[in-house]
Amino acid sequence: MPDIIKLLPDSIANQIAAGEVIQRPASVVKELLENSIDAGATAIRLIVKDAGKTSLQVIDDGAGMSETDARMAFERHATSKIRSANDLFCIKTMGFRGEALASIAAIAQVELTTRTSSEEVGTRLMIEGSEVKKTEKNQAMPGTSITVKNLFYNVPARRKFLKSDPVEFKHILDEFHRVALANPDVFFSLHHNGSEVYHLPKANLMQRITGIMGKQYSEKLIPVSEDTDVAVFSGFIGKPDTSKKSQGEQYLFVNKRFIRSNYLNHAVRSAYEDLISKDVYPSYFIFFDVDPANIDINIHPTKTEIKFEDERLIYNYLRVALKHSLGQYSLMPMLDFSVDHNFTARYSAPSTRSDMPEVRFDTQTPQSQTRPSKVSAKGWEEIYSGLQQPLSKSRDHHPEEVQTLQSEAFQLSLDEALGVSSSTGKESYQLHNAYIIHQVKSGMMVIDQQAAHERILYEQYLETITSGEYRSQKELFPRTVELEPSKTEVLKNILSGVNALGFDIEHFGHNTFVINGTPPSLDSSVPVEQVIDGLVSQFVMHLEFELGTEDNLARSMAISSGIKRGKKLEKAEMSTLIDLLFACRMPEKSPTGRKCFIIFELEDIAWRFMH
Repeated sequence: MPDIIKLLPDSIANQIAAGEVIQRPASVVKELLENSIDAGATAIRLIVKDAGKTSLQVIDDGAGMSETDARMAFERHATSKIRSANDLFCIKTMGFRGEALASIAAIAQVELTTRTSSEEVGTRLMIEGSEVKKTEKNQAMPGTSITVKNLFYNVPARRKFLKSDPVEFKHILDEFHRVALANPDVFFSLHHNGSEVYHLPKANLMQRITGIMGKQYSEKLIPVSEDTDVAVFSGFIGKPDTSKKSQGEQYLFVNKRFIRSNYLNHAVRSAYEDLISKDVYPSYFIFFDVDPANIDINIHPTKTEIKFEDERLIYNYLRVALKHSLGQYSLMPMLDFSVDHNFTARYSAPSTRSDMPEVRFDTQTPQSQTRPSKVSAKGWEEIYSGLQQPLSKSRDHHPEEVQTLQSEAFQLSLDEALGVSSSTGKESYQLHNAYIIHQVKSGMMVIDQQAAHERILYEQYLETITSGEYRSQKELFPRTVELEPSKTEVLKNILSGVNALGFDIEHFGHNTFVINGTPPSLDSSVPVEQVIDGLVSQFVMHLEFELGTEDNLARSMAISSGIKRGKKLEKAEMSTLIDLLFACRMPEKSPTGRKCFIIFELEDIAWRFMH
């Protein structure tokens, strides 16, 4: 039998190995920026075209390389970072595996220009698919410039699975933020398709955070500074009342390396115990300085996972350090060990929900919203006459029952419904300013007011965008809104779609937009700046789902401008919300997939009292 096992050529082996290190353009950005940091650069420029699909370029003023080093840098497992196995246990650089440049060169067209300060001329190197095409001397500034073009040009299957430009650029921004935050003493700039997105001069950490996240962050953060036996903790954490519904600005760095750790994230959450509700997330920018001998970062090629010698001890120190910072700023009580806590009342901070802005449920409907067809004069509650059979013990409302609700005609016209209680005369009640309790013929309905309003608005906004029939209410005095740079890029790209919702917004230059008009249905009690910021944030969060711009905009606007839990509703508002919900095409689910209502059958309720 002939031998069948063959040694793969280096070019194929490199392409296979590249799959572990380079998943998308953002992976290239991460590796190149970290190489510049390791080279001692004080100024780094990132230039991106078409979200990195066409080209990526990183220019730095670091140490540079000789001609021999430039060629060796693209060989697999060639590195200047370690010399022996023992070096793996005291790594202080970002890179050390010697895989990144070899992986990039295997799946892209790469051009490298580099020069050391001791040489008069530099070296220019051109590589395609791991093959050196050209080497020459040229004039160059000290440092290194590396351009990566046509990523995955020779691996079409991988290129086909790249996401849209906004999604890929979002991942590039994430990597840029992490490296720039970890190195505030280094100048960074980022250009995308010819426009400058970031210009970050050398600064302290607070200045760097505000430069990336926006000026408003200077008033939202609390400093952290704690020196312990196992680590030095520093950075900033968000005030509890600035916590958000979405996981956003949450950064953990160990020896300036960004890491992911659910365990340590839990330590941060536990420090905010009793200060924030479970459905919101605080912002934090926390740095650990740890002896490299006490950690292991050689776990995964991306180097974002880490093992501590004593992770439980780190957890406790981190939790106590954050509690101490919160206590110093009078946001939670300091622990007094001289007091017997068995005889003191347990501290309970006021709910952050009381600090939420009042959101008025506007009973005036936009002109462009979908209207139900002509209906009969019977009360809409009769819709539930077919729901006589007891629910199963799962107590969920089944899709077929929802279909029954919709197959019956909606019994009041929209105009009759507004401000008018249901024809049955049954009153609705609010539970904890979050749920609406309403009696139906078969039992009791519990409505999630936030989910229901999001469903109503989603269908209205989607109809507005697709029909093109929208109105804009002009502002008496135009106002401006300034967004963080990453959100500016997003809003510029979707501005026509946002204006199709009824806004009249113009880009004023840099990160500023002028608001000339808003949708008539927008709640006047909520600052329009807050709505726009929330709209862009939600749009970015939904990018990964590839929903399509129109659907994403309608969904994002509904979530951003909908009423929230904690909002007290009047009787007429509750009645209107119920009527509008069951005028929707899909009243059973919110745009995010949450149930809008649950029905408890009388028999099911009786069964609970007997068991």
